[in-house]
Amino acid sequence: MTSLLLTGASGLVGSRLLPRLAQFGFDCRALIRDDLALPPGTTAVRGDLADPDSLREAVKGVDAVVHLAALFRTDDQDAVWRANLDGTRNLVDAVHTYAPRARFVMASTGNVYDANAARPALETDACSPTAAYPASKVAAEQVVRDSGLTWSILRLPFVYGDGDGHLGSLAALAGRFGLHPAHAYSVVHHRDVATVMHLALTGIMDRRIVNITDDAPVTVYEMTVLAGNPVAASAEPLTHPWSGRMDGTLVRELGFQPTVPTIHAAARDGIL
Repeated sequence: MTSLLLTGASGLVGSRLLPRLAQFGFDCRALIRDDLALPPGTTAVRGDLADPDSLREAVKGVDAVVHLAALFRTDDQDAVWRANLDGTRNLVDAVHTYAPRARFVMASTGNVYDANAARPALETDACSPTAAYPASKVAAEQVVRDSGLTWSILRLPFVYGDGDGHLGSLAALAGRFGLHPAHAYSVVHHRDVATVMHLALTGIMDRRIVNITDDAPVTVYEMTVLAGNPVAASAEPLTHPWSGRMDGTLVRELGFQPTVPTIHAAARDGIL
């Protein structure tokens, strides 16, 4: 049985990914700092990405690491950089020392792409974000790419589903960040985060950066309607129309097919 360490197990994505990885048959460890109820078949390992010495036992002997842990819901930019860049560096160093043959899969973000793109973003596009979260993720990606480990980097879009509250928060986020109701984003359901992670752990994505997206982008307005809290409609011109959109050609060439093809399919099946 493949042994695996997951970071970020307490987050919206990690808490839904961990039980699915266990169901796939992985022997899962979850890196935790505080007490956390874990699903059956998984093991808690105490550690902190900010404390390199605490990571030895967490990574020792694992066959794979799935690195989800990240910080972004804060205005403390220094904390974002410490968590996302320094934390990744500490984890990479620990894996390099204590589990050098482990496959390292890092979750990144589609927010790394430039807002003024002229089409959906490709993995080969230059990234020069200025906000702390995406900039720190680009820097962390580079640490992983330079690590000498067997790595892959999955750039996730807006993740939703399983009643995680993400859709429900969008109306407030739209007001806070001035999102146009017609702006369309790439999205993926939690089920297919697990689908694509499982695929990455086979090795088919090794040493690649890969965009993850389902079959159809969806507008802010549509998402808020589905969440039952629609934002105000608008016919005003849309600026930066491709921001938040990713090209999913590569991931499909590598064998990914979403089990939840669109957000409307998720609504039909009652799994928003």
